[in-house]
Amino acid sequence: MTAAITLQGLKRRALSLGMVKTFDQAMQFLLPIVLVRCLDAATFGEYRLLWLIVGTLIGLASLNMGGGLYFFLPRSDPARKRLYIHHAWLYLAAVGALCALIVSPLDPLLPEAARPLMKYGALLPAFIAVWFAALLLESLPTIDERIGWQAAATLTVSVARVALLALGAWLTGDMRVMLWLLVAAAALKLGLLVYYVRRHHGLGRPWLEPAAFAAQFRHSAPFGFSAALYGLRGQADQWVAATLFSLHSFAAFSIAAILGQVVNLSRASVLEAFLPSMSRMHAAGENAGMMDMNSRANVLVAGLLYPLLAFVFVYADDVVRVVYTSTYLDAVPVMRVYALDMATLAVEVGSLLLLLRQGPYAIGVNAVALAFSAAASLAGALYFGLPGAAAGSVLALLLDRALTLRRIATTAGIPLAQVQDWRG
Repeated sequence: MTAAITLQGLKRRALSLGMVKTFDQAMQFLLPIVLVRCLDAATFGEYRLLWLIVGTLIGLASLNMGGGLYFFLPRSDPARKRLYIHHAWLYLAAVGALCALIVSPLDPLLPEAARPLMKYGALLPAFIAVWFAALLLESLPTIDERIGWQAAATLTVSVARVALLALGAWLTGDMRVMLWLLVAAAALKLGLLVYYVRRHHGLGRPWLEPAAFAAQFRHSAPFGFSAALYGLRGQADQWVAATLFSLHSFAAFSIAAILGQVVNLSRASVLEAFLPSMSRMHAAGENAGMMDMNSRANVLVAGLLYPLLAFVFVYADDVVRVVYTSTYLDAVPVMRVYALDMATLAVEVGSLLLLLRQGPYAIGVNAVALAFSAAASLAGALYFGLPGAAAGSVLALLLDRALTLRRIATTAGIPLAQVQDWRG
């Protein structure tokens, strides 16, 4: 009975988190639809550039120190829990301050692509510093199994940020005002984190034990490095577009990339449902059953995605006109290239690499694919414009799948043709 109740509780938690995640993603999808109608193309390009910078810095600098708490907290007593939380918090605040300095007008090595935002002075560095310091709020309540707290915090910050930005854009159309509002939203997020930690863990000493911090960092950083490589693969083409083209063109390019949010949400939902059963099969030595279940999951994802991607490919012009206005029609060919790219993502391999303990190989593949993606995007942009920049990620993903599928077949001891059975 207890096991059944526990299982039902886990299902409710998963459902609650899934609903919150879906709502948050929906808000992030809807906000650009409002902003393109309130901001001129150059200002909207600055807004999209801001989040490209923030996303890149988080991917490179956070090194999974927040996610690593999933390992440390459940097995620690309250005092050690507090210490590990303080370590992660201090690290994120410190690297946030460093990242803020990197994107400030004081940095002589600032990339040329980020220069358009320097006219806003200290606002961008201030936002980045506060946002980094508040990052733990995105996962800590979940790690503590306080799902209600996580849902409330996520919804509060998401609604506040979207409402403030939409209102600021509608009333002023001024990026400087929007940056002030982003700083306010980040301060709200940080305030909620301080309240949560103080209430449930305390703010008492010690805040730092060097030996424990070193062990925590050594455990978390390799996973963070691998995730950073994968994230940069998805951002390389956007950085190429931001560097070579105008803010207007970059804004159109980034609009097309929003398609990836919808695809990744669908993939994550199916993966989270299938992965526990696949893990049990692998632990029992049932590699054939594990591969069969992964194939079934991929067939399910393909059934959801392929009709959507086909619709986007055929009606991309109408989608952009209706959703993002005719100002951003440059996004149409890019969106079609991305639709082809996303079709490959139906073949999920990351979960199999995880279960087969192929982490080092995944890091190597991501490093090779990142270099290839950046070079291909640069060459494509120079010869074919915006669609060529997007083509780099398509070619890199094909290379990734070719290498990883062959590795999975060899490791699992099955023929390559049987890794993915489309008969479901």
